[in-house]
Amino acid sequence: MTPDSATLHAKLKEFFGFDSFKAGQEPIIKHLVAGNNAFVLMPTGGGKSMCYQLPALVMEGTAIVISPLIALMKNQVDAIRGFVAGNDGIAHFLNSSLNKAQIADVRNDLLSGATKLLYVAPESLTKAENVAMLKEIKISFYAVDEAHCISEWGHDFRPEYRRIRNIIEEIGTAPIIALTATATPKVQSDIIKNLGMNDATVFKSSFNRPNLYYEIRDKSDPKRDIIKYIKQNPGKSGIIYCLSRKKVEELAELLNINGIKAAPYHAGLDAKTRAENQDRFLTEDIDVIVATIAFGMGIDKPDVRFVIHYDIPKSIEGYYQETGRAGRDGREGQCITFYSYKDIQKLEKFMQGKPIAEQEIGKQLLMETVAYAESNSCRRKLLLNYFGETYEVENCGACDNCLHPKKQFDGKEEMSMVIELIQALPEHFKIEHLSNILAGEMNSIIKSYHHDKLELFGAGKDHSARFWCAVIHQGMVLHLLHKDIESYGLISVTEEGLEFFEKPYTLMLTEDREFAEGEDDDDDPAAAAAAVRGGGGGDTQLLAMLKDLRRDVARKKGLQPWVVFGDPSLEDMSIMYPMTYDELKNCQGVGEGKARKFGKEFIDLISKYVEDNEIVRPDDFVMKSIVNKSVNKVFIIQSIDRKLPLEDIADAKGMDMEELLDEIEAIVFSGTKLNLDYYIEQTLDDDIVDDIYDYFHDEAESDSLESAMEDLGSDYDEQEVRLVRLKFLCEVAN
Repeated sequence: MTPDSATLHAKLKEFFGFDSFKAGQEPIIKHLVAGNNAFVLMPTGGGKSMCYQLPALVMEGTAIVISPLIALMKNQVDAIRGFVAGNDGIAHFLNSSLNKAQIADVRNDLLSGATKLLYVAPESLTKAENVAMLKEIKISFYAVDEAHCISEWGHDFRPEYRRIRNIIEEIGTAPIIALTATATPKVQSDIIKNLGMNDATVFKSSFNRPNLYYEIRDKSDPKRDIIKYIKQNPGKSGIIYCLSRKKVEELAELLNINGIKAAPYHAGLDAKTRAENQDRFLTEDIDVIVATIAFGMGIDKPDVRFVIHYDIPKSIEGYYQETGRAGRDGREGQCITFYSYKDIQKLEKFMQGKPIAEQEIGKQLLMETVAYAESNSCRRKLLLNYFGETYEVENCGACDNCLHPKKQFDGKEEMSMVIELIQALPEHFKIEHLSNILAGEMNSIIKSYHHDKLELFGAGKDHSARFWCAVIHQGMVLHLLHKDIESYGLISVTEEGLEFFEKPYTLMLTEDREFAEGEDDDDDPAAAAAAVRGGGGGDTQLLAMLKDLRRDVARKKGLQPWVVFGDPSLEDMSIMYPMTYDELKNCQGVGEGKARKFGKEFIDLISKYVEDNEIVRPDDFVMKSIVNKSVNKVFIIQSIDRKLPLEDIADAKGMDMEELLDEIEAIVFSGTKLNLDYYIEQTLDDDIVDDIYDYFHDEAESDSLESAMEDLGSDYDEQEVRLVRLKFLCEVAN
């Protein structure tokens, strides 16, 4: 007999202690207990798990819950056992973490009918012995949690999920409820089709999370920003997402050094450590978990107050689901994402070599993320629109774009100029090259192609190259321009772009947003949260004096000024007034080696300036950096001293060449001198080494790899430039 509404409410109170259902839960539960298929689209924090937990407890038989994460299963099984005292057999999970004795316990409870909920990983569901066991029991229904994993267009595609329907038919059919917090209309139809549930009723809740504040920040000094933000929000729980395991480890260590209780979470840690770190977060032994995207699915921690993305996610769905971990109790949740176009280029690079179809999907998802990050529209409106929902409010009052609107201008002429330039060139070029032509910025590539002779060279010199980069990015977002990932990011004009060029129309573009001190608004907590950035104006008089000193030191030593100290280093000095070597080496881009080699005159100048002007030095936020005494560092230094091939060093540490060069650069930038001549002489032509070395010695205006690649041109690959740059820095700067 199907339970009526009064019975369901009584059971809700008996098992879970709630007097009423959350919005949207009751009709879904009634539909399922009546034996019908359901597709549930409900945002994180909306109460999806109740939609199958309560039906499982009131229906005859055992509900099979297919879930992608072991951590999620354990979390939910513990919760159910907590609600139903004295019957641990009522809920179990079946996955690779169980030993034979534990599997036997699960089997006994299943066959005796004690178990109402069995959580199964999709991989475990396909094992022959588990299929045989499940055939012996009565199944009330199947719940497919995180159902977006079925779709190649979803942000977390899992091939095993596409086999679920076949396995269900083998075990025995029963009603299916598929649940997800993120699914575009395309993903939704993919899920329904793959699970063979075209008759399913779709239950769709609003995706709006009014308590969440969304902000995109310029990724200029993210570590400093993050530490400052957390210190200004003491005792609050938060999650920081990074794309790589290495960055997770580094950032967790940095937070701890700066007095913030944090732990890492990623697939490279053993299961015991992962479980311990998750439990420490749930029990508030630590405040912050630094994780790759695998963390947090289904974790029942309602009071996560902030979610920070150190790296921008690969898709809007991933972004929405990860930001959805914040404020599940309905109270404040700050969602801050650091954005840099370099990160997009890295993600594009990862796609190269994958099947073309996969690249196309990945590229489209990524471009939607770029459009979101660079847009000046209400972020809430953009997110809801992505999921097929209309948001009518003009200003949401809880995103950076609504609180601090970006300046707009009619970019009709500027976009036309970009298109005219691309059309005038016989070959295609990258964004940076096109921007430099329009801004009239001369470099070796422009010289070599004679692009300084073009009619459009310097035609947009009233604006910087960065401005023109922003125009081109927005042209891509608007589908007027196209960037080909396969051919190294070369820009071309689309059909839409040609139509625009023929008949230009008003095109509102956004100026680059500069985050500055002074956006603070004490009456508005969301605005205040948007402005808790480090940085800001230093002492301009001191900065001018430091630049003069740098020029003199560089001239005496026959070096380019940046080799002594880069602009970011001088700007830090003008803010922090360092008067000792230890204080100086904490400035951006200085390190122990440079502080000792060039620092004395700078320390002397700053000390005298502070005394003459009676400066009260800021007892401001100072970020402690990691003293890198890692096993990797010692191993790499010793291996290079022994003249081992870099490929062998990388293999020994399970790295690829790019990761090893990152490590070597960190060692060199911190001031340690290495001799890589043995490797460079074996692998690079002398002419190439001389050309790149001379470039850094005579032409380069900074140690920027991006600028070097652009100036040197396509005759040199990135690895060659990085190796010779290391040689130059070791011989000249350190």
